[in-house]
Amino acid sequence: MRRLPPLVAVRAFEAGARHLSFTRAADELCVTQTAISHQVRQLETWLGVRLFERSGHALRLTEAGRTFLAEAGELLDRLAAVTERLRGRRDGPLRITVLPSFATCWLVPRLGRFRQSHPNIELKLTSSPEAWAFTEDRFDLGIRSGLGRWPGLKADLIAQEALSPVCSPRVAAGLPSPCTPSDLLATHLLHDTPKDAWSRWFRHAGLPEATIAAGHAFDDHSHLLQAAAQGQGMALGKLFLAEHALQEGSLVRPVDTILPNDYSYWLVYPRTVAGRPEVALFRNWLLAEAKTTTAHLAIQGA
Repeated sequence: MRRLPPLVAVRAFEAGARHLSFTRAADELCVTQTAISHQVRQLETWLGVRLFERSGHALRLTEAGRTFLAEAGELLDRLAAVTERLRGRRDGPLRITVLPSFATCWLVPRLGRFRQSHPNIELKLTSSPEAWAFTEDRFDLGIRSGLGRWPGLKADLIAQEALSPVCSPRVAAGLPSPCTPSDLLATHLLHDTPKDAWSRWFRHAGLPEATIAAGHAFDDHSHLLQAAAQGQGMALGKLFLAEHALQEGSLVRPVDTILPNDYSYWLVYPRTVAGRPEVALFRNWLLAEAKTTTAHLAIQGA
């Protein structure tokens, strides 16, 4: 007979040890902080050793805790991986949750090339702005915008983002030549959410006192770019998403000033799916396509 500790308690400990926070562990496992604390105490009692040292709100692993984490984390990963294989997930589609704007502007127009390269891999895309709780077995991969901080998950950088004014050629034709940032104050500005992006861009362009006029606001960036391409006003475009429209000429950049964006696009997924061949193939294709887009933007002066 193997003498094994309660698996639920081990899972709670491993999450708490990775985050060094029972609160974040509780969020990851979709339970309460009290439940995590109770499971950890149960494991400490079962093992007869302390796994954490608590000093106020700070949480540190003891030497025994570090030893147990090194083995328990690897074993949980292996258990999850073999479970994934036995459940036959490889026979179904690769399930991906994608930001709506990323799907519309960038990913979907390129899926034909993925199909040509990998005709045997079926994809199922779900477009949603909501964060995926990675403890739920709904998706295999997620494409999200953020800072790359998803504890316990793998996160591959797709591309960094930057903001610059974009408009239709017709709107651009009505601007002075050469156009300066101050000239844009006379145009109808289209807003993304949150609506402070234009204020930040004008400060970056050397106009900290600029008065930003109200205008239409969009909570989906693809709708913002579509409105700009139709001549409805001047948008502060995310250049990575606007790359196709800039290439085909439905959007142009009247000025060159670029506002760096702290947020970037990431491919996020549990460590347990990283070894699946179809995941690796999609990941490699996605990152190669993103590299091509970044190269095109560099050619355009972005």
